[in-house]
Amino acid sequence: MNHNKHLLGANRVAILVFIILLFSAFAAVKDDLFLISKNLDIFSAVYRQISINYVDETDPDKLIKTAVDAMLDGLDPYTEYVQEADIDDYKLKYVDTRYGGIGTTTFNRDHRVYIAELYPGYPADRAGLQVGDELVRIDGNSLENKSTTVISQLLRGVEHSEVRLQIKRPQGDTLLELSITREAIRQPNVSHIALLDGGVGYIKLDKFLERSATEVEAAVTDLQKQGKLKGLVIDLRNNGGGILQEAVRVVNLFVPPGELVVSQRGKNTTKANSYRTTVKAVAPEIPLAVLINQHSASAAEIVAGALQDLDRAVVVGERSFGKGLVQQTFHIPYNNLVKVTVAKYYTPSGRCIQALDFAHRDDNGDYTHVSDSMIKAFNTKRGRVVYDGSGIHPDITVKKKAYSPVTKTLLHHHLIFDYATTFKQTHRQIPGPESFEVSETQYADFIRFLEDKDYPYFSKTETSLRQLKALAEAERKPDDILQELTMLEHQLSDSKQRDLFNHREELKAVLGNEIISRYYYGKGRTTFSFKHDGQLQRARALLTLATDEYYSILAGEGKYNEIGRPETFLAVAEAAN
Repeated sequence: MNHNKHLLGANRVAILVFIILLFSAFAAVKDDLFLISKNLDIFSAVYRQISINYVDETDPDKLIKTAVDAMLDGLDPYTEYVQEADIDDYKLKYVDTRYGGIGTTTFNRDHRVYIAELYPGYPADRAGLQVGDELVRIDGNSLENKSTTVISQLLRGVEHSEVRLQIKRPQGDTLLELSITREAIRQPNVSHIALLDGGVGYIKLDKFLERSATEVEAAVTDLQKQGKLKGLVIDLRNNGGGILQEAVRVVNLFVPPGELVVSQRGKNTTKANSYRTTVKAVAPEIPLAVLINQHSASAAEIVAGALQDLDRAVVVGERSFGKGLVQQTFHIPYNNLVKVTVAKYYTPSGRCIQALDFAHRDDNGDYTHVSDSMIKAFNTKRGRVVYDGSGIHPDITVKKKAYSPVTKTLLHHHLIFDYATTFKQTHRQIPGPESFEVSETQYADFIRFLEDKDYPYFSKTETSLRQLKALAEAERKPDDILQELTMLEHQLSDSKQRDLFNHREELKAVLGNEIISRYYYGKGRTTFSFKHDGQLQRARALLTLATDEYYSILAGEGKYNEIGRPETFLAVAEAAN
């Protein structure tokens, strides 16, 4: 009897505790709802007073966008408000690869607009437009001082509609007018497929938008039909990501069903989810290398991280960007959208590779990196040690060599672009991208082309010398020291012409890449770059010449057991900035 009374009392206490917790939860929700309602009332009142009483006319849409953008700026750069007028551009960037247009890209230079690239076979190409042409007017609209975003909007439109262009040829004053009918332009996710020397396949995947996995599967099938593959390189460099589910499907092409690819967790428990491979892989055994760099992010990191954690591929290149966040798009009133970061994602080993801490900023207002003390170790399927908090670290690091100051300057001033345009006007055809190289005669012609061009720049030595001279002047060093520094400054300036000789091989490669694009478009540019691509060559050699190394890495033998030690993270992050 006493036992029953004790049990009844315990039950009453438990019920009472439950009621208290339920009431507390309800009260907390009620408080949150009150605060939301209160602040919306305040915002609405401020907006009304500004709209009615401000001294000048205001644009209601602009006011709201400014206010919302300011609110979201305190969160992270991926949470954004999309107005109805911008939805088509948003879909092209994040969802679909198809739009109505003529098939060009443009760039601004001295407040004018020039064609940077043509897509082969599309309306602009068929109409005879050329890279280097200046766009003067679109449908009667002057383009002077117009941004590339505005230009893009003017060129795009409904399929089968006409756009009237006024263009000026390079080194000509005559204005040409033509009408071009817009077509459906589809930019593929897979931009290049090739069978390299040694029987290694190559697939360049630029983004993870709709049908990206289908395109990769078709590329793999196509390469397999060409013969037995010794290996496959998936190039995810400069791939900014896209749709998470497409990344899962790409991994599933190389991994059997039932394997965890990625999981996501957020404050809202309904956003928690795990994604596994579900169908039979099309290439489960073929040796696989994945190329990444500092601009590989989001879905690209999910693929690279999953294949690394599952010990299915060797990752080659440079540390990735480090975006471990998941966004979801919500419809809001009047056909607007808001894209919200709803969760963090985790690779199969359990690591989140988010590199920036958006909850904290430094004294300059910049986001801080995840501290070394917070970085944790995880294990791949075969026991290799990997780390979270700083992107995906490659199994084999191959740094891309930075361009010299003279090359950067010539690119910045579009002088390499200009020479390629001039070259195309005087050379009807050239060898294919596999064999074309800039000859010594052509390089000498390029040097002559630069003789009357103004392209000031400072080498690293000059920059250091200028800083030293400024410090000497601030410390009031003797005049003879200042004079010697000035003389040395002049001597360094006179030596700039020698930079064109000292960096000739680098410049010939960059120049050749630009020239080849005039004849063989973007695919030709990619093919030409293969012979100068150290990261790709390292991956190809791994899959053909050093297969023992490939399997040793995946087995975690010796130095390959640990990838990306924490003490190296800060140095890598500083170098990236």
